[in-house]
Amino acid sequence: MADLLSIGLSGLSANKTSLSVTGHNITNVNTPGFSRQDAVQATRNPQFSGAGYIGSGTTLVDIRRTYSEFLTTQVRSSTALSSDVEAYRGQIEQLDSLLAGTTTGITPSLQKFFSALQTAAEDPANIPARQLVLSEAEGLAKRFNTVSDRITEQNSFINKQMVAVSDQVNRLATSIASYNDAIAKASANGQQPNDLLDAREEAVRQLSTYVGVTVVAQDDNSLNLFVGSGQPLVVGSTTSRLEVGPGQGDPTRFEVSFVSGGSRQGITSLLTGGELGGLIRYRAETLDPTLNSLGRLALAVSDQVNTQLGQGLDLKGQVGTALFGDYNDTALAQLRVRAFASNTSNVQPALNITDTSVLTTSDYRLEYDGSNYSARRLSDGAAMTINPSSPGSYPATLTFTDAAGRDQGFELAIDSAPAAADKFLLQPTRRGATTISAQLDQPDQLAFAAPLRSEANLQNRGNGVIGQPAIDNVQDPLVPADLQALSPLTMTYSAPVAPATAGTLTLSAPGGVTFSPATLSITPGQSNTLSYMITSGGSTLEVSQAFSGRPESGDTFTLGFNQNGVSDNRNALKLVDLQNKQTVGVDPSMGISTGVSFTDGYGDLVERVGTLTAQARQDSEATGAILKQATNNRDSLSAVNLDEEAANLIKFEQYYNASAQVIQVARSLFDTLINTFR
Repeated sequence: MADLLSIGLSGLSANKTSLSVTGHNITNVNTPGFSRQDAVQATRNPQFSGAGYIGSGTTLVDIRRTYSEFLTTQVRSSTALSSDVEAYRGQIEQLDSLLAGTTTGITPSLQKFFSALQTAAEDPANIPARQLVLSEAEGLAKRFNTVSDRITEQNSFINKQMVAVSDQVNRLATSIASYNDAIAKASANGQQPNDLLDAREEAVRQLSTYVGVTVVAQDDNSLNLFVGSGQPLVVGSTTSRLEVGPGQGDPTRFEVSFVSGGSRQGITSLLTGGELGGLIRYRAETLDPTLNSLGRLALAVSDQVNTQLGQGLDLKGQVGTALFGDYNDTALAQLRVRAFASNTSNVQPALNITDTSVLTTSDYRLEYDGSNYSARRLSDGAAMTINPSSPGSYPATLTFTDAAGRDQGFELAIDSAPAAADKFLLQPTRRGATTISAQLDQPDQLAFAAPLRSEANLQNRGNGVIGQPAIDNVQDPLVPADLQALSPLTMTYSAPVAPATAGTLTLSAPGGVTFSPATLSITPGQSNTLSYMITSGGSTLEVSQAFSGRPESGDTFTLGFNQNGVSDNRNALKLVDLQNKQTVGVDPSMGISTGVSFTDGYGDLVERVGTLTAQARQDSEATGAILKQATNNRDSLSAVNLDEEAANLIKFEQYYNASAQVIQVARSLFDTLINTFR
């Protein structure tokens, strides 16, 4: 009877524990990261009798956690990837809406500006039409400013978000280290602390939503966590931390540092996965290039419009005034260069734009080793050739070309030598859209007239027609006195000696004016293009103009300064032509035809961001599906099934009742035996 009683008691104890485990499963059905547990039983050692071994009941050997390291790792990695893509998508959708919006983008303002120029070109003496050009120019500049401000605000939000995310990473790392310590102590008796393991695994999963981590299990059941390229965030019960603060080169662009003890390492470019990885990837791949592209476009618009206005005359016969502000103002030039926080000198170079048409959308890093300068283009890591790389004296001006000899469109002015190991971040286009402004406020100062004009002598006997001259080379600056000094330049026609030969125009001008060639060939009755060079004072003019009709020998034509060209719109038409002229992103080795127009340049930017946005949405759907599948796979093994647990409750209750019945039988047998001997 004693043996039977012991067997019954072992069954009661085992099934009571099974009921407790089942109840624990049911109450934690909604606990994040909880893994279903099972009570594992085994038979006790049997007792030998003459007839053989007799069983002695059951015993509880383990509370087993239903867990798969493979499935959990899948969930963890899928979580990091999905959070990365979601963070990227959330930011780029805002940027796409800003750039492509019909009311928020640059395209509508560009179209209004050039439409106003077209209207003014149709009636160049109309003051209200000229005033509209000034108004639309101001609107265009403010639109650039506004879009740039919105993008800059997004950068500020990313900075704040990176700080908040790093705080969460550090909090979870500390929590995981505490779990490691508790689990190591609890595991000393050889059994697994299931609930602590689940809590730690959930903390690691939550950490994966913020940053991608590599998890390495240790023999004492602790987990070591690594970020970036192997930086140890958690080792046993010891933690390091992530700190986010202003970058060394650009304080407006926060960077992530890994801090362990007294050492600090910048790991921004090494981090992937999670919300932090997504924000960093978005900033590097989309935000910074977009801001640079926008700045390059603003610089190109300002440069091309101002340059063309400087090639014409206003209503007063004066050289045109710049419509937009000077982008090479000393203060603006210095803002394009950021000295690294680690620099030991106070040298502040100035970056001047020399050719907006060949500017790239990249930033550059300049380093000085004490005697020589070196630089790299950050977009592709290409080394730049600097001339001179080792200035013999200061102040010095440095120019930059790539391996193919292509000019980068800017130069650096340095007043004194930096200290050895000093570094500078060069941002030629970053602030272009922020600083563009319309400065002209007098409509009569818009230079719509061309500086030269031609006419035929009214006494000519033939019907030769000479077109209006165009100056093909940029005059920097245009000097009216030099143009007045060449007036009038006379062209005298001589008929061909034989009918099949060409006639000639012989050029003559006031003293001190030279021209080349002195004689131009003319084919009567056909369209001819006259091309010649004039040197007057300090100006060299490359002139081209059309000539047609059949002149008679002795007919003369004149070219001179366009003193009273109030109704002349030739320079205004050239301003209008800038809308479709390929002046952005030109490859100087391939010629002007390799660039794009203002509208196409902005269109390319919008298209690129739109393509990346569409890709981000597709990636979001894909990674979301992968995460859902990984979670379902894990839950199918480890999650609590209430139907199954309800069935277990009934089963273990029956087992418990049966074990109690065994005890009841043992008692009855014992009572019968005792009563027999009374």
